[in-house]
Amino acid sequence: MAPKQLPTVLLAVCATFLALAAPLLAGDPDMLQDFCVADYKSLDGPLRLNGFPCKRPENVTADDFFSSALALPGNTGNPVGSAVTAANVEKLPGLNTLGVSMSRVDYAAWGVNPPHTHPRATEIIYVLEGSLDVGTQSLAKAMFGASPPVPTDVLARALQIDGGLVEAIKSKFPPK
Repeated sequence: MAPKQLPTVLLAVCATFLALAAPLLAGDPDMLQDFCVADYKSLDGPLRLNGFPCKRPENVTADDFFSSALALPGNTGNPVGSAVTAANVEKLPGLNTLGVSMSRVDYAAWGVNPPHTHPRATEIIYVLEGSLDVGTQSLAKAMFGASPPVPTDVLARALQIDGGLVEAIKSKFPPK
């Protein structure tokens, strides 16, 4: 091999080695711990990741992974006719640092869930009794210019505004 070709060959070998090694470097590191049950009593806890401080493993009990927060229906006697009961790390310490939460949503007849978002999250809905009309919207046009149109009374209750104001807003977003 001529000395002039040596740098090109070395560069090709290095590039090939890096390409083959890249998948080994791309994975997530091992988890620091198996679990991190929230320790509400010690906000200066022994280890703090991205949540509450962690309980020491010897102080963790089965109750840290159980909550009855979702067992009872919420009070739907409010203007929107729905109630959200959350089961997150504040009610279920075993969820600490897992990025998981659950909610129970109870609806009165014709109740609505006001428009909301779930940034970087997924929502799964399980209807236990009755039926539920579900939709997604990302822009005002999707709410006020939808085809078929979202009923005025539904938007008025969900947004807690007057039906006349809903109609005024709808007039600015003619259906497609």
